[in-house]
Amino acid sequence: MTSPDPGSVYRVYSVLAGLLEAPIRSRDATKLREAGVSADRLGERNGIAAAKRPSGPLAWVHAVSVGESLSVLGLIGDLARARSDVSFLITTTSATSARMVADRLPPRSWHQFAPLDTPGAVSRFLDHWRPDLAVFVESELWPRQIVEAHRRGTRLALVNARLSSRSLRRWRRLPNLAAALLSRFEAITTQTSETAEALVALGADADRVTATGDLKSAADPLPVDDEELAGMMQVLADRLLWIAASTHPGEEEQVLDARPRGRLLILVPRHPERGDALAEMMRGRGLTVAQRSKGEPVEPETDVYLADTLGEMGLWYSLAPLAFLGGSLMPIGGHNPFEPAQFGVPVIFGPGATNFAETNARMVAAGGAVEVPDATGLAAALDVLGRPDDLMALQAGARRFAEAQGDVRRVVAERLLPLLAP
Repeated sequence: MTSPDPGSVYRVYSVLAGLLEAPIRSRDATKLREAGVSADRLGERNGIAAAKRPSGPLAWVHAVSVGESLSVLGLIGDLARARSDVSFLITTTSATSARMVADRLPPRSWHQFAPLDTPGAVSRFLDHWRPDLAVFVESELWPRQIVEAHRRGTRLALVNARLSSRSLRRWRRLPNLAAALLSRFEAITTQTSETAEALVALGADADRVTATGDLKSAADPLPVDDEELAGMMQVLADRLLWIAASTHPGEEEQVLDARPRGRLLILVPRHPERGDALAEMMRGRGLTVAQRSKGEPVEPETDVYLADTLGEMGLWYSLAPLAFLGGSLMPIGGHNPFEPAQFGVPVIFGPGATNFAETNARMVAAGGAVEVPDATGLAAALDVLGRPDDLMALQAGARRFAEAQGDVRRVVAERLLPLLAP
């Protein structure tokens, strides 16, 4: 089927991207440098590869940040086992996701920063890597990457697609561009049937769209260092505790106001580089803080253990009886509830968890989650920590929810494998 021309909006977008390429590149490089990315990798965002292309078929999988990246690593492992001749290029945009992916690369996989959606960067990237299949994750619809990859004969797939109401409104204002981009995908899997219907209405081929459920539900459990776990269990043996996971600016103060007195809070900020500022803020409130990134020990008088490190969320979920899931007391969208559920950890979330509205509703219905309207509601919900029978019921609900997830990963893999030519 011939895909429609992307139209005048795309041509204006391409011209502007070309004119603004230098300042866009400069701003992005500054951001990555400040996040600790080495100078020899900054060129990747400009399409300059830092690795050789492996021989044979190559699948390019693009996931923006940590959550999207973790959701596809297990899928890539499944594909690698099914096709031993295929290599995988995983691209992300943030420094945090780059470090996370580098620690967990599946077989025959490489990580690079994704190219900016500018003419030079996209051309250099595609000239070097020549992907046979490009898989975009969730809502990453960069027009130039899609149009240029398709023009060069790369087959395209969109997996775990989701559309917020804001994104849907934006694409409805650009119907020709939306139809041109979506028609180029040979396979689309969505988190919900509502998203599937919306994508078809925007121009996707209905025969190519499948509502599979959220791929995050089928991700491998977060890794846990057994030696660290044993050590922390010994250190915390006599402490009552709970965790606030993936918190954002503006939430930590609310969490501290809601915390039960006499119970250790393990605070895990979404961005660990904020650790020093958070420690200073909490000490200014008269709290005793132990900062993990600095190796500070947990003492009997410690109020907050600040877990400002990367890649240890599995450790904290292994220890926690209950978690507040951040990004939800502020209008941020929330974070992945499947991760704590896989450890039998129930969650409390606020009204801002809009990105996981359907998932959270199912977890609440399973008895493994509690929604609160604000910080006052959070304080009330945390009372369950002092009611062992009610807490155990919530934990059982979280386990039920995790066990009830379907085999999403297998279904998505079955949609992608035919796109990898023999």
